[in-house]
Amino acid sequence: MSEGSKGSSLAFGQVVIGPPGSGKTTYCHDMQEFMGRIGRKVMVVNLDPANETMPYQCAVDIAELITLPDVMENLKLGPNGGLIYCMEYLEANLDWLQEKLAAFRGHYYLFDCPGQVELYTHHDALKNVFAQLAKWNFRLAAVHLVDSHYCTDPGKFISVLCTSLSTMLHVELPHVNVLSKMDLIEQYGKLAFNLDYYTEVLDLSYLVDHLASDPFFRNYRRLNEKLVEVIEDYSLVSFVPLNVQDKESMRQVMQAVDKANGYSFGAQEHRSLEALMSAAVGADFHFTSTLAVQEKYVQSQDKAVEEEVMDL
Repeated sequence: MSEGSKGSSLAFGQVVIGPPGSGKTTYCHDMQEFMGRIGRKVMVVNLDPANETMPYQCAVDIAELITLPDVMENLKLGPNGGLIYCMEYLEANLDWLQEKLAAFRGHYYLFDCPGQVELYTHHDALKNVFAQLAKWNFRLAAVHLVDSHYCTDPGKFISVLCTSLSTMLHVELPHVNVLSKMDLIEQYGKLAFNLDYYTEVLDLSYLVDHLASDPFFRNYRRLNEKLVEVIEDYSLVSFVPLNVQDKESMRQVMQAVDKANGYSFGAQEHRSLEALMSAAVGADFHFTSTLAVQEKYVQSQDKAVEEEVMDL
């Protein structure tokens, strides 16, 4: 994995990014287990210096190089400034990362990244780390996790779309946006539109109209219209729904990422995947499409309406 080893074998993987609480560490744990069960050699690299509890088997940990608590204590920085310093320190010590990764040739890599949004929309340290990995013949895709509860608030969803677009343009990697925690979406409240409206990011003018019904957002209609125009002009943002407890959902996300980074699995892994999915039938919450969640969601809403009518 030397700087000039252009003929060396390719390495494939994912950089898992997203805001705090979006489920990055849980995703890495469950994706590591899922891929391991179909025969893929997977290792996880923790690049979050604030991550002290890791449920997955961590092969490379940035804590061996630097930790956020040490930076905050010694340099008197806050959490945000400390994270930026840690990423700049990692960028300045890429030889450490190269040496650690070299011990795991032939593996598939999951990079668990920090949750500070600015690192993916404004700051260049992590972007430069990813670019250096590409020079070492890593073929990576960015998996950007977004908590699905933002779908229940049109204003927050527009904000998420802007953040996702900004991240895609700044990080400069093949990109897969994921709506995480889909198994909890029913608990978040009523959706204004069908679920496929949010995953496919359909005509956003309806979202602006829905926002305009709120007196608070009515004064910001033109601003929301312009934000929506920017998102639609690029026409880049869409989402893959994810429920980590369901194997079919995990398979769909894995295949979307494999397509993005160019990974092609062998016949043995394909047979293992087929066997795993066959065993999952009847045992898991079937997540064959976004309609599976939407249908269940709508039924619960209809039942609630019927009960209200009966009470009247």
